[in-house]
Amino acid sequence: MSNESLKAKLDAYNAEYAKQVAKHPERVGLKHKNLYTPLDLDGFDYEKDLGFPGEYPYTRGVQPTMYRGRLWTMRMYAGFSTAEESNKRYKYLIANGGTGLSVAFDLPTQIGYDSDDKMSAGEVGKVGVAIDSLYDMERLFDGIDLGKVSTSMTINAPASILLAMYIAVAEKQGVPASALRGTIQNDILKEYAARGTYIFPPKPSMRLITNIFEYCSKYVPKWNTISISGYHIREAGSTAAQEIAFTIADGIAYVEAALKAGMDVDAFAGRLSFFWNAHNNVLEEVAKFRASRRVWAKVMKERFHAKKAKSMMLRFHTQTAGSMLTAQQPNNNIVRVALQTAAAVMGGTQSLHTNALDEAIALPTDFSARLARNTQLYIQDETKVCKIIDPWGGSYYLEYLTNEMIKRSWAHIQEVESLGGMAKAIATGLPKMRIE
Repeated sequence: MSNESLKAKLDAYNAEYAKQVAKHPERVGLKHKNLYTPLDLDGFDYEKDLGFPGEYPYTRGVQPTMYRGRLWTMRMYAGFSTAEESNKRYKYLIANGGTGLSVAFDLPTQIGYDSDDKMSAGEVGKVGVAIDSLYDMERLFDGIDLGKVSTSMTINAPASILLAMYIAVAEKQGVPASALRGTIQNDILKEYAARGTYIFPPKPSMRLITNIFEYCSKYVPKWNTISISGYHIREAGSTAAQEIAFTIADGIAYVEAALKAGMDVDAFAGRLSFFWNAHNNVLEEVAKFRASRRVWAKVMKERFHAKKAKSMMLRFHTQTAGSMLTAQQPNNNIVRVALQTAAAVMGGTQSLHTNALDEAIALPTDFSARLARNTQLYIQDETKVCKIIDPWGGSYYLEYLTNEMIKRSWAHIQEVESLGGMAKAIATGLPKMRIE
């Protein structure tokens, strides 16, 4: 069918739809069109913009076989007040199917205070585990072989110190730093824009980050040296497009800082990872994940002239949206988390944490934590969605929405760049203002 014939048929369809809407006024005001066709894919090049899984620009996923070859890592986030209590939880998670650890630290640890500091009063062990010393870190991982697990640590301003402790514990176990696998969040820019757990001004903070890039590229080559986080930007109130834009703008700033420090882009870019939120609008979230891969690939290839395929791949962890869960009627959160999990999986995440139904109330009970983990298992084993490498690729609506997400996020990125990059944009308050 020619484009002219398709347009005529679409006009007739819309005219008939308008008659039906006149009979049902409650349908008026929908934000989306009635039907999507190839005509909506303005300027879209299937070969260039879509391609195959595992190939540039990675719209359809970073691995050729995706979950048919390897499932995502189930990484359940946990930290219970003391190192001993957290250690029990980690052993429980590993024994019950967890394939990666994710450490939550309390706020004093995140801001560099000891537990007995007067500034820590009332916050010790509240939102995670308190780690004040190497001894605490040893107790945290007592009896856990760090050569066999992958560990993610949600730590930013003191990331270099906590990573050093982790390496020291591993070496005491007889595990060399070169064998360690895991991630530190280490994303300080989003702290100024959305979260607030920073210690130092931006310039010395950026130097610490590039020091970690350089050290790990030489001595801890399997470690992801940063998890550039959109999760907290979204929790602070951003749109999906802003989540992509401000996170990738942060990524651009980190790459530029590393290049200024004399590093080669292909020496560190392959160990950069991202951290996304998964909200309730399932199709928008799938489009967001796909769009983010394409934007990052083009930035790395066209702006930073990366040569290695790994340097252009946007690999990411996803956590379901805490801000979408309610303290009222908490059992309804089970459905929300399941839909958010499905969105993350259909979007191609590399690892995943599912929030518990009582997220808005307290630390998860044993029952709710097990159900949160089982939600991932149900999607792996019972939905068959993992059998299809990119189940949404080629959907007129999804490709349209992916393109729209790219256009909107790119406009935000250009606004940030017009101010001289993310560090300078943060100084003006622009990202915070846009989010709010």
